[in-house]
Amino acid sequence: MRSSKKQVRSLSLECIEPNAAGIDVGATEIYVCVAAERDAKPVRCYATFTHDLEAMAAWLQRCGIVTVAMESTGVYWIPVYEVLQAAGLRVCLVNSRHVKHVPGRKSDVSDCQWLQYLHSVGLLQASFHPDSAIRALRALNRHRASLVEVASVHVQHMQKALTQMNLQIHHVLSDLTGKSGLAILDAIVTGQRDAEQLAELADGRIQADKETVAKSLVGHYRSEHLFTLRQSLEAYRHYQQMLADCDREIEQHLVQLPGHGDGGEPPPPSYKGGRGKRRKNQFHFDMGKELYRVLGTDLTAVPGLNALTVHTLVSEIGTDVSRFANAGAFASWLTLCPSNKKSGGKVLSSGTRKSKSRAGKALRLAARTLHKSQSFLGSYYRRMRARLGGPQAITAAAHKLARIVYHLISTRTAYDESIFAKEEQKYNLRHQHRLHKQASALGFQLVPLSN
Repeated sequence: MRSSKKQVRSLSLECIEPNAAGIDVGATEIYVCVAAERDAKPVRCYATFTHDLEAMAAWLQRCGIVTVAMESTGVYWIPVYEVLQAAGLRVCLVNSRHVKHVPGRKSDVSDCQWLQYLHSVGLLQASFHPDSAIRALRALNRHRASLVEVASVHVQHMQKALTQMNLQIHHVLSDLTGKSGLAILDAIVTGQRDAEQLAELADGRIQADKETVAKSLVGHYRSEHLFTLRQSLEAYRHYQQMLADCDREIEQHLVQLPGHGDGGEPPPPSYKGGRGKRRKNQFHFDMGKELYRVLGTDLTAVPGLNALTVHTLVSEIGTDVSRFANAGAFASWLTLCPSNKKSGGKVLSSGTRKSKSRAGKALRLAARTLHKSQSFLGSYYRRMRARLGGPQAITAAAHKLARIVYHLISTRTAYDESIFAKEEQKYNLRHQHRLHKQASALGFQLVPLSN
């Protein structure tokens, strides 16, 4: 008779990184775990003060640790990462989604032990992390984006105050913070109440006539709303000045980045003479020229990409894409590829993974601008939109933009729209064949027009 008692076998994986440690990062304290044979107390807790972090790095070196794994938790990991990197340790920064702990055993001690075990058996994959120069540029770019967001909040406060006073000037002017809008707001906060005189401050190039502008400036000038308008206007101008200061700091960091290509080559024609009048929230210097120097190619020549989008890409991924195996791996890192899940021969899900990648978001926004483009990419986006719908068409166009960006940066070549002519010709032939087939099924015959 066979024994009904199940035999329990101990299953262990081969240790690939014997000199590995795991760290669970927190706001005020961190838990560090090494192999049991490295120290009598393999799990220790340290505060997040600089001296404590340096003591932690020294203890890891005494234990013979070479590589450390930790999760990218908020911004708390950054000081720990820098201290460990300065100590000569190889840091494996992993995505928190990839190291989910076993349910029911969630604690700081068990988390660091789990990270140490996974890292020792080679089951963790380090996330992409640019060099220090790109990280500095990334921090400034993200700070600049927050300044733009806060400035827009103060614009909303001004619009709210005007609405409460029944002043409809923000509905008449296309931009309240333009030349005409700011001149009228300055006159209002300084005490001007005559609608006709306020309307004379509007620039003659606006679409609305002076009578309409004057009618929009008749309302109830209540003191509490004027106070809100005055403070919001001052705050908006303050943040505009902060944006200018931030742009100067970004320019200094961009100048320090090494260039690619021959330094004697002139910039492309699109950069000569500047871009004309500066638009709102654009950089206060020639960003396109600096991007061309550090990349060795003009990415703004690609339909949908402007200097702000390209700068976001550079600040997030750097000027070298060789760390990605190919264009497909680059697009996958940007979460612009389908994430197929199959079981039993059936596709359970094929949607893209959720991600907060700013580079992927920038390419998606660029893809949305292709709906009126007369280029090959614009035609491709419209075809995908008719076939798949808006959201999936944006992802498909962003995926194609990612592949183009990868190719241009890796080869340092200029964008050439003519290479898509063959693809367009193939599509036209397929479209003609499909039309002939449909006409034949309905009993008709298509005859081409004679020239």
